[in-house]
Amino acid sequence: MTTTTRPASLGILERFRTLYELPVDYPIVSLNEGNTPLIPAPKLAEWAAPGLDLNLFVKFEGANPTGSFKDRGMTFAVSQAVKDGKTHIVCASTGNTSASAAAYGARAGLQTIIVLPKGKVALGKLSQAIMYGAHIIEIEGNFDEALDIVREFAALPQVAIVNSINPYRIRGQQSGAFEICQQLGSYLGVPQPPDYHFIPVGNAGNITAYWAGYQRFMEAGHISTLPKMCGYEAEGAAAIVQGKKFDHPETLATAIRIGNPASWEAAEAARDESGGWIDSVNDDEIVAGWKAAAELEGVFAEPACGASVGGLKKAAAQGKVEANSTVVCILTGQGLKDPDNAVAYGKAKKATLPADFKTICTHLNL
Repeated sequence: MTTTTRPASLGILERFRTLYELPVDYPIVSLNEGNTPLIPAPKLAEWAAPGLDLNLFVKFEGANPTGSFKDRGMTFAVSQAVKDGKTHIVCASTGNTSASAAAYGARAGLQTIIVLPKGKVALGKLSQAIMYGAHIIEIEGNFDEALDIVREFAALPQVAIVNSINPYRIRGQQSGAFEICQQLGSYLGVPQPPDYHFIPVGNAGNITAYWAGYQRFMEAGHISTLPKMCGYEAEGAAAIVQGKKFDHPETLATAIRIGNPASWEAAEAARDESGGWIDSVNDDEIVAGWKAAAELEGVFAEPACGASVGGLKKAAAQGKVEANSTVVCILTGQGLKDPDNAVAYGKAKKATLPADFKTICTHLNL
């Protein structure tokens, strides 16, 4: 096997330069994204699939520079924008894309334009875009309407669209699959994919990218099998599952509150080609999975991540997951992205008491 990577301290384009076939003079814009931890999660496995003895790992994408998986694709999209001589980048966003675009735009010295649905973006994500100096446009509409507006910027030669309709975004996000195979090799002895790959589905670019990444890694001769891709939409925005566009998508998981996924057909192809499935989970199942990852394994992710964990629990209960399988759940972003929901749903053990030691011990049954 030939060497495919460079040191982990480098960003994904440098580390996987051979797989991406980049010329030596390619202008890489990086914040040293990638190399996020793949964390064994045995207690979460027992919670989600009791008795199945799953070998469960969570891939914590919140460890990326702006706190989400979007950085993997953004480094490539913005690098290509620089190569193409663009002066501006633009995106529609439910939050994570805006934070990533604004950061990489700032890094590259480009002007960043962000179109957001008013009142529908979590505070942690919006604050990032503000600090990175982006031009923020809030519209009286949803994400899909914002993306329709952004598509019109394609007519302006100085502007690059950096949503997942940009193919370089998808290519960059393939690196997550490369890393998982390598990291599982560290645990299991040889680079390999999981048997099942569980992932939240919103705009559907990420499930598309991971599937393409696994295929690319196998084409390069580094693995010999492929995983089943198991995607989970929010029930209130389950366009792919229900086969229809949602004009008013609703879910507390803002990152996947999308009613007309841009990568709809590609996600269905990933599902069908891998022998997996795309299903939905309701907000109660999302919250349960989100809280379980934090309370059982100490991994604080954004609410949308509960879709992959809650999806695993649902699939296990339906008999879809074989015992003793290796499973990876993608946790797409950092929990501090959405502090309001964290406070709202994590407050059960919070109490306000007098400043008295004995009173506190009594409350704690100590």
